[in-house]
Amino acid sequence: MADLQDELDAPAEAGDLEAVASPDTPASTGPVPADEGEAPELHAVPEPAPLDLLARHPVADGYCGLPQVLRTLPWYDLELGDSSVEADLPRLRAGGTGAQLWAPHVDPDAPVTTTLEQIDLITNVVAQHPEDLRLARSASDTADARAHGRIAVLIGPAPATAAADSLGTLRSLHALGLRVLTLSGTFWASDAGLTRFGEEVVREMNRIGMLIDLTGASAATAERVLAVSKAPAVLTRSAARALNGHPDNAPDGLIAALGENGGLCLVPCSAARTGPHLRDVADHIDHVRALAGPEAVGLSGTYDTGDAHPEGLADVADYPALIAELQRRGWTDADLALLTWGNVQRVLRSTEFVARATRHRRGPSTATPEGR
Repeated sequence: MADLQDELDAPAEAGDLEAVASPDTPASTGPVPADEGEAPELHAVPEPAPLDLLARHPVADGYCGLPQVLRTLPWYDLELGDSSVEADLPRLRAGGTGAQLWAPHVDPDAPVTTTLEQIDLITNVVAQHPEDLRLARSASDTADARAHGRIAVLIGPAPATAAADSLGTLRSLHALGLRVLTLSGTFWASDAGLTRFGEEVVREMNRIGMLIDLTGASAATAERVLAVSKAPAVLTRSAARALNGHPDNAPDGLIAALGENGGLCLVPCSAARTGPHLRDVADHIDHVRALAGPEAVGLSGTYDTGDAHPEGLADVADYPALIAELQRRGWTDADLALLTWGNVQRVLRSTEFVARATRHRRGPSTATPEGR
């Protein structure tokens, strides 16, 4: 165990958080002023400070629905930019995104098939853009992608139905790259909480190193997950229910408990969940930090999901404007570095550490849902 803890605390991890761009490297490829007679850019040029911070500590975005959108388009061009999506490559670069979770869309009538199709699509899209994207399965992969100037793509979250109530299917999806599962909407993770099989799902997720997402989970499920899981849990797209009553937003008690357990609340850029203005998103971020500390809050774009977005956060290119707002509110560079990159990286590493430790104690679970 000591060796495993040494690996978790290795200097490379600190280097991931503190890595800085070369002084000779521009902070961003942000908007370029239009020449006379040309149409103006859609995004206002932010102050240099946010772009400089994002060059050193890019955004690890907790939720993007791009795979489902691409699945429905007859043609698209992510490299040159595409008006059909909110997260094409030019805008990802302009907004300072360094990693993104791409959420598979799962058809409840064919959950396993559609999950496999979406994983295949994600893998192929990333492979088609090797100079810009890199598929990541671990914290080391995300750090390596960033070091080589690529945007890391992690697969997930998928709804719990994707596993089809089968731990073997869960393990197979993990082997194909799925890294986050949302624990809601099944008989074993319901309003009544976790069944015995549900608890075994949590233990198996700990063993293989899959992140547990509590977005939309019932209070009973969330409480039991935090009691059973040895790894931190996350909310991939939940704001504060105290500020906005959306059903997927988290109550203060859950946010505080996540902070105590090393977990993470990724605040979405969603008008329905936060409010109609950029300042509303900043209010939710402030609220989570006040409840759980700066180590417990991150960002979740929820772009390409069909959600309306707050004014000032129309797409991923607008992250610098949000950073500028937080700077005006007194956020330090150290806390902003945790918000954008460090907290996601820590949770990934912690989940991987728990997985390595757990595999020393137990093999693959053979539990079935029949025992409930």
